[in-house]
Amino acid sequence: MNDPVRPDEIRIADADRQAVADRLRAAHDDGYIDLSEFDERIADVWRMRTRGDLERVTRDLPAARSRPRPDGILFAATPGGVAMRVLSLIWLCVTAAAAAGSAVLALLIEDLSPLWFLMVSAPPGAVLLCLWSAGVGRRRRGDR
Repeated sequence: MNDPVRPDEIRIADADRQAVADRLRAAHDDGYIDLSEFDERIADVWRMRTRGDLERVTRDLPAARSRPRPDGILFAATPGGVAMRVLSLIWLCVTAAAAAGSAVLALLIEDLSPLWFLMVSAPPGAVLLCLWSAGVGRRRRGDR
């Protein structure tokens, strides 16, 4: 008769290894293990074959806690949303710098309009607005 396999002897898949690797990365980010120990444990994880092996590599770590996802007002917490957020911040910084420079030059030169910075900021702003209007990186109504 075949003896039943104990739960800790069940073989694992790469997805199981990746989940443990993610947990180790979070433990390293939180300061529970240093970089050399993280490297050692990750190397061990990819050599392991059973659930019991995986359990041993994380036994001394606190329980994994769920990390709240950043909740943006305009942009989704997706790669597209992050890209749009970064590009929008860059655009805002360039626009602010151009507006400040335009204001200073308008004070120094009589006939110069203080609105010349719009030549710098309007085209990329229009592109960002078109991308956002098309839904790139935008939060959906049901997203939280």
